[in-house]
Amino acid sequence: MTQRFQEALTYAAQLHADQLRKGTTIPYVAHLLSVAAIAMEHGATEDEAIAALLHDAIEDQGGDVARKEIRRRFGDAVVAIVDGCTDAEEQPKPPWRQRKEKYIAHLKDASASVLLVSAADKLHNARAVLGDYRVVGENIWSRFKGGKDGTLWYYRAILNALLEQPLANRRLVEELGRVVTEMESLADKS
Repeated sequence: MTQRFQEALTYAAQLHADQLRKGTTIPYVAHLLSVAAIAMEHGATEDEAIAALLHDAIEDQGGDVARKEIRRRFGDAVVAIVDGCTDAEEQPKPPWRQRKEKYIAHLKDASASVLLVSAADKLHNARAVLGDYRVVGENIWSRFKGGKDGTLWYYRAILNALLEQPLANRRLVEELGRVVTEMESLADKS
């Protein structure tokens, strides 16, 4: 990684400085670091690692203003990946289910870079849900607009969409599958 990655890390930390993970006191930057780490562990290029750090910037931190700044600082390739990981940038956001169905559908035409960052993002999110479920139980589902059924549907649908794509490294999607299956199993027992 070069100075560009360090600059992206600083920029991501600044953009998300006041943001916390849903229902927790965990700084949002922890998620961004985790997604970047997962992507790098699965062969991410520097552009993909930078996009992993910035994957929620357009969606959560400024829409087109953020897009233009990312393009200026890190280039078109990074913007293309971040755009591919964005499910909505307009405010107010469209209805939850509509956004998620559209995002899942777009994965069939997504680049390998978008698939890598998206899979890393979903893996970290699923791990966090599973870990928090073990602590707070069924109360976890109140954090999510989709509730229990919608959240479980979404992770299974994302997994199925990713399984249909030719990813360079299947280990990432296989790990997501294990976490989603465990999340479903625990939820079924409650």
